[in-house]
Amino acid sequence: MQESVLVVIKPDGIVKGKVGEILSRFQKAGLRLVGAKMLMVPRAKARQHYSHLKDKPFYDQIVEYMTGKFHGNSGAMALVFTGEDAVRISRDIAGATNPMDAGSSTIRGAFGRITNDGLFENVVHVSSDTAEARREIMLWFEPDEIATDLYPAKKSWTLPAMRSVWA
Repeated sequence: MQESVLVVIKPDGIVKGKVGEILSRFQKAGLRLVGAKMLMVPRAKARQHYSHLKDKPFYDQIVEYMTGKFHGNSGAMALVFTGEDAVRISRDIAGATNPMDAGSSTIRGAFGRITNDGLFENVVHVSSDTAEARREIMLWFEPDEIATDLYPAKKSWTLPAMRSVWA
């Protein structure tokens, strides 16, 4: 089934210079890149992104991690891929969330680590399922920032011009 998935190269992946290698792995797997942007992740966006973890003891730490606080205020790269079975393929490429449990041929196994204070520096975020992918893509991207029509959108007048917003 044709699916879309959000992949975020986290600040540690940016600082380690792994963007090209990471992009290559997804594209070699046959996934099509339809959205990409580099950004400083605002705290509010990181909190929304990880809202499902808000009751976990590591919530504040993971929010700070995504904003780049632990990596010289580095940015992150948000990506949207599409393709047949894109979520499963992307999660296989990324590997287990815990870098110590991830196979050495996966992104997290090859480039991730656990810090002395227990932070999983796991290099990438990958949507867990298609519903989560939709929520995350709509959080990280505007319709006009994606090179295909993924979800219904409408035109909206915002100063100074009309632009697309999620319907």
